[in-house]
Amino acid sequence: MNTALWIVAGLLAALFLLAGGGKLFVSKKMLAEASGAQGWVKDVNPAFVRALGALEILGAIGLILPAVTGIAPILVPLAATGLATIMVGAVILRIRRHEAKAMLLDLFYLVPIVFVAIGRFGPESFIS
Repeated sequence: MNTALWIVAGLLAALFLLAGGGKLFVSKKMLAEASGAQGWVKDVNPAFVRALGALEILGAIGLILPAVTGIAPILVPLAATGLATIMVGAVILRIRRHEAKAMLLDLFYLVPIVFVAIGRFGPESFIS
């Protein structure tokens, strides 16, 4: 179980680093024009997009770094919970925008995040 949690957390960290980096460093116009159902970007403040990108990057770092360094490993399940909250918000946004396919993709990402949060809070906790 521990190995599975590490693999899933690593994959999620890579995914959220890329997604967050795109939101943080790519212009709002380019994000809105990119394929991948980024139409929501047109409807929100650019500062919100940047903040969301920063939170995704911090969440990605929080999935791995505290466990690797052994410094404050409780941050791993907290980071997973934070990323899960972001994805729940994404699902709600997709429902409101009637974007069913994108919503399913967001739900697909939500499942492994919840797996990591539950696993690291519960049976495979870093806290002894």
